[in-house]
Amino acid sequence: MKEPTERFSDRVEHYVNYRPGYPPELFEFFRIEIGLKPDWTVADIGSGTGISSFEFAQNGNKVFGVEPNAEMRSASVEYLNRFDDFHAVDGTAQRTGIDSHCVDLLVAAQAFHWFCTAAAVEEFRRIIRPGGFAALVWNERLLDANPFHREFEKLLEEFGTDYEQVRHDKLPLERIEKTFGRRFESRSFPNRQVLDFEGLRGRVLSSSYMPDQESEDYLPMSENLESLFAEHEENGRISVLYKTIIYFCKF
Repeated sequence: MKEPTERFSDRVEHYVNYRPGYPPELFEFFRIEIGLKPDWTVADIGSGTGISSFEFAQNGNKVFGVEPNAEMRSASVEYLNRFDDFHAVDGTAQRTGIDSHCVDLLVAAQAFHWFCTAAAVEEFRRIIRPGGFAALVWNERLLDANPFHREFEKLLEEFGTDYEQVRHDKLPLERIEKTFGRRFESRSFPNRQVLDFEGLRGRVLSSSYMPDQESEDYLPMSENLESLFAEHEENGRISVLYKTIIYFCKF
């Protein structure tokens, strides 16, 4: 199994183009329920290509995008170069390189399952100011919403190299609370991607556990995916449904 910091090096283009974003309701929640203001400093841990950093940068926040993977970090710089207050940081969850007690909101979007450790939480305690917030966010794909989603899940299970080992839904809230040593609240919001076949294939190839185009499993996987799409598409599109979940607590 590849190290988490190396898993997406050859997936960056697909990640940029085909990973789902986050619904507007999530950022309304940050503004209305948590109190996010433009003068807050945000640390986006495991910021990847900048998908989650974008909304905060657009809100006027100073954003530290902490990402150990050079290829992903470079993509975030290119994506967010219009924002003077986005700062890509070569760091890890355990060693962010951010000054102590300067972060109003710490976010880990689609990332905390890679670094759910006591060392990471200790670093979070160091950089979050008293009264600041931590928020863990995932897009959780609906597995049983309809026949397409059930068959899509079977395809991922069949062809995924270590799919069962790295799924973020294997990280229960109880473990998160135990690692942080505090209670979390949660909210959820509906989310979806509408994709043509190339988009669906790109979405699959953005996942680190799926065979890449050099793998002997790529062709049979792609053929199965094409058949699945043909069976369920409507007007050349398929909807992939998610539930966006946020776990949050105040420090």
